[in-house]
Amino acid sequence: MNIILNNRAESFSKDMLTITEILKEKNYTFKMMVIKINGKLIKKHERDTAQVVDGDDVQIIHMISGG
Repeated sequence: MNIILNNRAESFSKDMLTITEILKEKNYTFKMMVIKINGKLIKKHERDTAQVVDGDDVQIIHMISGG
């Protein structure tokens, strides 16, 4: 499967992955994230079921707080 992840081409061996699987595969452990698939916001409770397929555009934005 070939997708665009954060504006970069990425390839995965599976035909479909969930957001949770992508987070594990890429070792993303950020506490605060905004995630979109093809512009659609994915809520935290939807990460286990939100499916990413070939050609999807995925944005995983790490939110940083501080002062």
